[in-house]
Amino acid sequence: MERQVATWAAQRPVVIFSKTTCCISHSIKTLLSDFGVNPAVYELDQLSRGHEIEQALCRLGCTSVPAVFIGGELVGGSNEIMRLHLNQSLIPMLKRAKAIWV
Repeated sequence: MERQVATWAAQRPVVIFSKTTCCISHSIKTLLSDFGVNPAVYELDQLSRGHEIEQALCRLGCTSVPAVFIGGELVGGSNEIMRLHLNQSLIPMLKRAKAIWV
């Protein structure tokens, strides 16, 4: 399943593994959307193999949702995204991944 996660993560500049019931996931999706990012979002609670994907994400190092990939690389969860945002590294990272252009 880790290979499938990596394949999905490489298909778009930003990929988020989330749950529809998670308010933190919603906040991170909103933050990225406000920057103009159009992420691929996989809602684990709506996928038939969502539990297996969640276990694969844990093995890759992300123990909670949201799990955010930028440029095909696992960035982490909400704490990592907010840390990047607060130290002004998130937008340059999104630009390098061609997730935003301005």
